[in-house]
Amino acid sequence: MKVLVLGSGVIGVSTAHYLAHAGHEVTVVDRQAEPALETSFANAGEVSPGYSAPWAAPGLPLKAIKWLFMRHRPLVIWPILDPAMWVWGLRLLSNCTEARYDVNKNRMLRLAEYSRACLEALRADTGIRYDERMRGTLQLFRTQSQVDGAAADIAILEHFGVRYELLDRAGCVRCEPALARVQQKIAGGLRLPGDETGDCFKFTQGLARIAAQAGVTFRQGVRIQSVRAEGDRIADVETDAGRLTADAYVVALGSHSPLMLRSLRIAVPVYPVKGYSLTIPIEDAAKAPESTVMDETYKVAVTRLGDRIRVGGTAELMGYSLKLRDARRDTLDHVVNDLFPGGGDSSRATFWTGLRPMTPDGPPIIGPTRYSNLYLNTGHGTLGWTMAAGSGRVLADLISKRRPEIDLDGLTLARYD
Repeated sequence: MKVLVLGSGVIGVSTAHYLAHAGHEVTVVDRQAEPALETSFANAGEVSPGYSAPWAAPGLPLKAIKWLFMRHRPLVIWPILDPAMWVWGLRLLSNCTEARYDVNKNRMLRLAEYSRACLEALRADTGIRYDERMRGTLQLFRTQSQVDGAAADIAILEHFGVRYELLDRAGCVRCEPALARVQQKIAGGLRLPGDETGDCFKFTQGLARIAAQAGVTFRQGVRIQSVRAEGDRIADVETDAGRLTADAYVVALGSHSPLMLRSLRIAVPVYPVKGYSLTIPIEDAAKAPESTVMDETYKVAVTRLGDRIRVGGTAELMGYSLKLRDARRDTLDHVVNDLFPGGGDSSRATFWTGLRPMTPDGPPIIGPTRYSNLYLNTGHGTLGWTMAAGSGRVLADLISKRRPEIDLDGLTLARYD
């Protein structure tokens, strides 16, 4: 079957890889000159199935109010006249109950754990390298209330058999020795030893090369203009390089997916949540992180990537703007220098921003639409790389008319009907 994948981020490239592996003739089209030049370019560097949780959580509204008074606040909402943003926000708030949180986190963990297994198999099959480290993720708590609040997440981790370690201050320092210099700031931590870190850009580019060797055609630098339907099927995709046709189509355009689907009258509740990162050269390895430390107070991750430190986090709701804002850089600077002083030289950092495609309830949207040959793979939020391999494998199975290896209940567009 001839399949056209729209988007060459980590989700689109992973989908193309598994489709080619299943024997399909695959073309990927993207406006950027190379794969992974947008949201997949400089993310936090985590593959963290155990940290898969929706933003819509009990207590979020109260936290958001408290954050308004923080200098280095994790969330900023700009008062722009965008009805889509406000509707999305209201839907997110409606999911901030214990019952909805448990349902949504269960759905996300189901996919994330499956994706972990797919990534392990992919790595073994291909030998792909991407500055990977298999040393777990440490969720760092600065207050006892944060330690106590981990109980609900631990219960779900136990339900899915996800390994974890609840650590005291000394335990956190054993895992991340550089934290010894600031241990008085630590109340405890939740370590997920099965999680890993790496460079998503290197991974996606490497997987794209592997996919190309398997026969996938990459049409980079081609701008998608519209998707045209005839009856209950997609007929073609109009681009600035001409019309493209296929037997099946996959929309993997991240935050831009709802814009492309609007003309087809497919309402996809995905909205861009803007995140930022710093990439800092390591000055003293003994003062740098060993893996990923997620600062629960500021919602910022500090990750070791080879000879670099990646600091990623913060969230802005302000539409599709990619303007770099100094206040967000100050927050990232504060966290890395507060926890790992002397580890890297922030004055030499590369500052970056990207748009995370978030659903209001948390899980991504994977699978069929009302058009018989149109499929979605979007809405992964901050967990695109974490869920990429599993999502790509699921899409390839669906298009190949094979039953996916996991239950897709709650992961498709049908959950919004």
